[in-house]
Amino acid sequence: MIRKPNVLQKLIHRFVMWRPVTAFFAPRVHRLDKTILKLTRGKFTLSEILGWNIIQLTTLGAKTGQPRTMPLIGLFDGEKIALIASSFGRKHNPAWYYNLKAHPECQVQSSQRTGAYIAREAEGDEYKKYWQLGVSYYEGYEKYKERASHRHIPVMLLEPKRKKKKPPLF
Repeated sequence: MIRKPNVLQKLIHRFVMWRPVTAFFAPRVHRLDKTILKLTRGKFTLSEILGWNIIQLTTLGAKTGQPRTMPLIGLFDGEKIALIASSFGRKHNPAWYYNLKAHPECQVQSSQRTGAYIAREAEGDEYKKYWQLGVSYYEGYEKYKERASHRHIPVMLLEPKRKKKKPPLF
């Protein structure tokens, strides 16, 4: 279930959408979130205080194969989690997108759930559904889409990794 931002948080979101503010925070927000997570022993991030549902996504690096953990806005839809690869409207998709494309298996940790997931890119009507869900949650995605008009902003869907059932012994 998605926790919607309150009125004060929406006002702060409007401030965050401004290009100069985004330019300042885009390369720094994940570092701030990681620091606040450490200080609060994994309980809070700056982004959560601003009203966003945050997950800790752990992927394997596309080039290095090394684990990478990144706090991201997660859009919860039942068992699925949607991630919008807006990168604040910057020129390139975020690194985590390329990591998931190269290595779809990932780990998610959040206040709502923890576990292994498989990522895939949403397309067609499914893409539209999750894009609209994201915009209803944070209007800034539309601003980022305008800024990134030179590229398609992907939506990645994370679905729980199902354990294979063992066949009966007899």
